Amino acid sequence: MVERLAQGGIENPALDARLLLCAALGVEDIALISAPEEKLSAEERETVEAYLQRRLTGEPVSRILGRREFWGLSFGLNEATLDPRPDSETLVETALRHFNLPQNESPRVLDLGTGSGCLLLALLYELESAWGLGTDRSENALGMARQNAAALGIGSRAAFACADWGAALRGGFHLVVSNPPYIPGADIEGLQREVRAHDPRAALDGGLDGLDPYRILFAQFDGLASDGGIGVFEFGAGQEDALFALAREAGLRVIETACDLGGKPRILAVCKV
Repeated sequence: MVERLAQGGIENPALDARLLLCAALGVEDIALISAPEEKLSAEERETVEAYLQRRLTGEPVSRILGRREFWGLSFGLNEATLDPRPDSETLVETALRHFNLPQNESPRVLDLGTGSGCLLLALLYELESAWGLGTDRSENALGMARQNAAALGIGSRAAFACADWGAALRGGFHLVVSNPPYIPGADIEGLQREVRAHDPRAALDGGLDGLDPYRILFAQFDGLASDGGIGVFEFGAGQEDALFALAREAGLRVIETACDLGGKPRILAVCKV
């Protein structure tokens, strides 16, 4: 299995083979180690082969399994949700670093374009007294986010609504976060096949320059955030200077630009001036 994946150009063939084999057999890693010579049944071989063929066509392991770990939590995925990346955990870290618990009131968190709900639910997992709202244009994505909230035991503190970013919402949120589409439309075909063929285009395409969502989000921020509230946004490579300018035009003050796991600017934290 490892050899076939390697020959097919898969970047981490041993890891992918282990994950797919464990999923096909319904076992943990330790079971493979303790019984490496155990033969597979015909049904198990059929499942393994089906997984293998899907991976060789470029479908990510997380899509095959329908799940992705993020912030140490397990999130279900579907065709309407972006596959969460480890770099997005930097957004959670940055938000928690700058967030100040309000006095005499429960923290309120808003996640715009929530997808699987991974950002909102990771934050609510850490902020045990907080309540949060996630918005998305896709009802299919919102259904998955609700399932994830329930599975994580956070369903009573999380609500989800179909909306165009923060339209029709009004202030009072102490923390506003978003990982919006930020890929210029013309660049999408040049992305890795795992991304361009399997992530929803609506979660990737940020318009001509990749910045269309930020123009909306920054303009809405003043009406969404409470006094002293902060906003934390993920962005793409080479967009830092343009986002600084857009933030200033919207009357926002940049608190920090945080780097991702590769040391590249990835997260912008802002507040009202």
